[in-house]
Amino acid sequence: MDYISQNDVLEWLKTHLDEERFEHSLGVSETAVELAERFGLDKDKAYCAGILHDCAKCLPADEQEDIIRSSLSIQECEMINPKTYHAPIGAYIAETVFDVKDEEILSAIRWHTIGKLDMSNFEKIIFIADKIEPRTRPDEYINLIKPRLSEPDGLNKALLECYKGTIKSLAERELKICITTIEIYNELLTKYEKN
Repeated sequence: MDYISQNDVLEWLKTHLDEERFEHSLGVSETAVELAERFGLDKDKAYCAGILHDCAKCLPADEQEDIIRSSLSIQECEMINPKTYHAPIGAYIAETVFDVKDEEILSAIRWHTIGKLDMSNFEKIIFIADKIEPRTRPDEYINLIKPRLSEPDGLNKALLECYKGTIKSLAERELKICITTIEIYNELLTKYEKN
C-alpha cells in the first residue's frame, strides 16, 4: 500500500471506532475499490480514502469541536449539522496521523458527507461507496442507487440518487440541510434527470 500502512490503519480504527462503524469502513473501502476498478481509477487510493473516510466519526463531540476551532476552516453552512463534522476532521486525521499527502484522497474524505459542486470522479466514488456498501447499509437503499451506475452518466445518476436519499432522510429526521447539499442536488437534477 503506497499511501498508508494497512495494518496500522486497521489497528487504529479498531480502537477509535465502534464495531458497526469499523465494519462500515471496511465495506466502504471494499466498495470504493470495486468502483475504482469499474471506472478506471486508482484502487489503492480508493482503498485508502474508503478505509479512512469515517476515522473521526466516533470522536466525542467536544473533541470534534476543539479540532474544528483550533485546526480547520469550515464553511458556515457545514456548522449547522454536527453529524457532518467528522468529514473535514477525518481528512485532517488522515493527513496528520497517517501522513496522507495525496490531495485527491484528502478531498474525497473531506467531502464525503456534504459533497461539493463539480466533484471529481474519484470524490464521487467515495461518496457513493459510503452509501452503497453492503456490510451495514440497507438493501432497499442500495437497490435504489446501485442500478444507476450501469446507466449512461452512471456516476452522476447514482450521485443524484444518493442526494435524493440524503435530503429525504435529513428532512424526515428534522435535521438542518446545508445549502451546498441543495445546490448539488439541483445541479444534478437539472443535468441528469429526465424532465
